[in-house]
Amino acid sequence: MSRLRIRPRTPAADGTVLSVTPESAGWSHVGFKVVKLADGQRHDGGDAGREACLVLVSGSADILAGGERFDDVGGRVSPFEDRAPGAAYVPAGVQWSVLARGDVELAVCTAPGTGQGAPRLIAEADMSREVRGSGTNTRHVRNILPETQPADALLVVEVVTPAGHWSSYPPHKHDAAMPGEETVLEETYYHRVSPPQGFAFQRVYSADRSLDEAIAVEDGDVVLVPRGYHPVGAAHGYDLYYLNVMAGPERRWLFRNDPDHAWIVAPPPSPEA
Repeated sequence: MSRLRIRPRTPAADGTVLSVTPESAGWSHVGFKVVKLADGQRHDGGDAGREACLVLVSGSADILAGGERFDDVGGRVSPFEDRAPGAAYVPAGVQWSVLARGDVELAVCTAPGTGQGAPRLIAEADMSREVRGSGTNTRHVRNILPETQPADALLVVEVVTPAGHWSSYPPHKHDAAMPGEETVLEETYYHRVSPPQGFAFQRVYSADRSLDEAIAVEDGDVVLVPRGYHPVGAAHGYDLYYLNVMAGPERRWLFRNDPDHAWIVAPPPSPEA
C-alpha cells in the first residue's frame, strides 16, 4: 500500500477514525483528523501552538471554544449536498468541544498558530464558491478558510468533482518558494465517494520522478501530498468529494502547473492578421 494513503479505522472511544500529525506525515505544518460522533457524543481538543478549523463535513453540532458557544452549527446530510458545511475557527491554545446533534462527521484541520484573535463561526457568506474548469475538467469549489479570511497558516477548501471528471487538473504543485510565483504548502486530501463503494485515482509525482505514486482512493481515505504534482480522477458513475487542508511557511496559495500539461488551460492562439 502507498505510504501516502491513510485508511480510516474503527472509531476510537472519542470518535477518531483517522489521524495525521506532522510527526506521522514527516512534515512540519498540517495536522488532520476525522471524527465520527453519535447523537450526544462529545469530542474535545485544543493544542498550544496549533490553530484549528473545525469542519462539519456532515451533521450538526454545538461548538464551544474559549468561552464562545455556537449552537446547531452545520446540518447538511452529506458532503455531496449543495450546501455549505458548518465550520468554526479556533486560535492556537484555545480549548474547544464539539457536541453532536445526531450523527456527525467532523474534520479537525490544524497548523502552527500564534494564538491571536478569537474563536469565530465561519458564516456561509464567507465561504466563496466557484466553478473551475470546463467539460470533463469541471469541478465545484467552496473556499471554507481562504487566504482572504484571517488565520495564521491554515487554508481549507472543499471540492466536488462530478463522476468521470478530473480535478486538481492540469497537474499542479506548490513545493518551491518562488516569490510571486509559487509557495511551499503541505496538503492533505480527505476523499469521500458517492455511492460509497466507488473509487477514484490520485497521482502524486515530481518532475524527476523521485516521487511517483498512483493511488487507488476509496471512500474515507486521506492522501498526503508532501510535494509534487497531484491530479485526481473520479471514476465513471461515482462523484468525488475531497476536503483539502494546506499550510506552509507563507499563507498564500501560489501553484505551478506541470509544463507538460499546461497547454490544456492555455489560451488559444490569436488568429493571424
